[in-house]
Amino acid sequence: MRVEIYSKPKCSLCDKAADIVEAVRARIPFELRLISILESPELFERWRHDIPVVVINDVPTFTLRFTEAELEARLREVQGGMSVAKCDDQSG
Repeated sequence: MRVEIYSKPKCSLCDKAADIVEAVRARIPFELRLISILESPELFERWRHDIPVVVINDVPTFTLRFTEAELEARLREVQGGMSVAKCDDQSG
């Protein structure tokens, strides 16, 4: 299982997301990759209004805010063979 976090430096929501992902990773093993949207103009254009973005197995799953419980539930679904649901607008 692979999890990617799209973020940028000096982003407090991104730092919190990384902390949540690491806490869940202590319970559920997965490959983690942190990607700065500043690495390319395409990444910046795609994600600049949505960071942090958590992508599970190539599917954007969470944007902006999420909880440990939400992430853990989604990862357990993936472990159990269910497809990952794409993210909804979670800015509310």
